[in-house]
Amino acid sequence: MSGRLTGRGTARAARTKGAPLTPRARRIIRLNNGFQLLFNLLWWMPVFYAYQRQAGLSDGQIFGIQSIYYLAFCLFEIPTGLVADRIGARNCLRAGAVVMTAANLTPVFTPSYTGFLVHFLLIAAGRSLTSGAASAYLYDGLQAEGADAHYLKAEGQARALGLAAKVLCWPLLGPLMALAHPAPYVLSAASAGGSFLCALLLPRQVAHRPAVSAARAGRRGPGFLREAVTAVRCVCTTPWLALVVVQGVAVFTLSRICQVNLFQPVLLDHGIGEGSHGTVLAAMTVAEAVASARPQWLSTRLSPVAWVSLLSLAMAAALAGITLGGPWTVVALLCVFAAVTGFAYPLQRKLVNDAVPAGAPRATLLSVESIVDRGVCALAAVAAGAYLSAGRLDTLLWHSALATAVLLTVLHLLLRRHRGAAGRRPPAPEATGPLPEDTLPPAPCAEALPAPPPAPAPAGTTGRV
Repeated sequence: MSGRLTGRGTARAARTKGAPLTPRARRIIRLNNGFQLLFNLLWWMPVFYAYQRQAGLSDGQIFGIQSIYYLAFCLFEIPTGLVADRIGARNCLRAGAVVMTAANLTPVFTPSYTGFLVHFLLIAAGRSLTSGAASAYLYDGLQAEGADAHYLKAEGQARALGLAAKVLCWPLLGPLMALAHPAPYVLSAASAGGSFLCALLLPRQVAHRPAVSAARAGRRGPGFLREAVTAVRCVCTTPWLALVVVQGVAVFTLSRICQVNLFQPVLLDHGIGEGSHGTVLAAMTVAEAVASARPQWLSTRLSPVAWVSLLSLAMAAALAGITLGGPWTVVALLCVFAAVTGFAYPLQRKLVNDAVPAGAPRATLLSVESIVDRGVCALAAVAAGAYLSAGRLDTLLWHSALATAVLLTVLHLLLRRHRGAAGRRPPAPEATGPLPEDTLPPAPCAEALPAPPPAPAPAGTTGRV
């Protein structure tokens, strides 16, 4: 399936398919798995709502903090993506792990509204530091080792392992909290500390970006501003990248709002008590973990772009179906929803990475995607709070499904138009073979890159880590 999932690197992926991984590539994958598992192992996730209620916070304060969290994430993504491309993705992962450790310790010492607000603001900062850097490091690292074809499996495997760890750990929360009430936050901090150790062990890598590196070698100045302008121009001059980013909004928003913000209200609305929420969440996590580890189960008869759209529609249909069934139907549909999410995430990640033009600041562009996703989530969280306050949960789920269908319809009209325009363009002279039908060559954004200095620089070298 890898040949169907690549863009500019189609020929290279075909050559590396089935080839054994180098020791360095294996090390990158193992340490990435460890980092993703520990960094995202938030022990407090199933109980944070009840924990904050016990600390004296009202529903308005709890959902207000969530809205602030999404907005803060958008703001933090702007500088952190630029930082990742300037100091290196590996260093950014280390910084994110340190911030996440501090974030998880905050409620232990300050279990109040202020403490939880600071906690989520630090969570937003830590996750924004790693959201684009982690994917960029893995993609560039495997590309440098000639293992492009293994990226999709590695991305899905890391996500699956992290989800499996949650399934094993979350059932232990009850006994652990009986021994020590702040245990979920202390254990989360310990896990984040372990991710810092994994980041320390990640090997240094050099990405080939000659145009950018040559410019950096000869210029000093407001580099962050140049990176930001470069990223914006790349999105504007690369329609395929912009369309792929928009396509991923449905997947991220539906999964985030359902699995975090609406999970407990939906269960309570259908008479499923709080004592069963952990079991339901564990079942959903198992379904998502299995699907995340096996994106290759999807048939190659459809393109990855088509698959992501179909999976998004399936997620929306599952949410709408929740309004029609009883408790067991709700649990089954939530598990289906989680499994579909597991299939969609690795595909969407690879589509965005493949759409990034050569020489563009990858981590910055991935942060742009994250800003778009979180911005829509912030609006969705506000809308969800308004619907819930009015007692219109079912209406919210139906409207979410309809909005997703309309978005994807408009998107595919634009995709068809863009594909038709690309088909009328003459092929590039350096092309070595036909591109897959689902992936179009991203438009070069060389005009967005700083001009190289007069002195020649060795080709294929860069100081990026």
